[in-house]
Amino acid sequence: MSQRTFSIIKPDAVKKGYTAAILAEIEKAGFKIVAIKKIGLTKDQAAGFYYVHSERGFFDELTTFMSSGAIFPMVLEKDNAIADFRKLMGATDPAKADEGTLRKLFASSIGENAVHGSDAEETAAFEIGYFFTGYELK
Repeated sequence: MSQRTFSIIKPDAVKKGYTAAILAEIEKAGFKIVAIKKIGLTKDQAAGFYYVHSERGFFDELTTFMSSGAIFPMVLEKDNAIADFRKLMGATDPAKADEGTLRKLFASSIGENAVHGSDAEETAAFEIGYFFTGYELK
């Protein structure tokens, strides 16, 4: 059964020119890109998106980073999309990520880890709705 998940190509990867290569890896892994756009977030918009981490010590650093440059939010679709994309991303720490994963290939640190991906159906629903309206999700 087809499932949708949400992902972001983060500012570090965009600045380094990795966007096309990351998208190629995503498509090679069998994901359909349902919607994608290039935007910049304000610090407040980043805080709204990452509100679940607002009490964590890294929150300010995270929202500053996510508002530091262009990002590519996107909706991806395939069978088992959420779990499969988490596997494709690899561990948060690129030094611990498996070979061939997006973070092993394109991330430089835990903080600048190239991509974001939803961790559950409820999270994906919130995250998709945060960036995309219904008519953008054909």
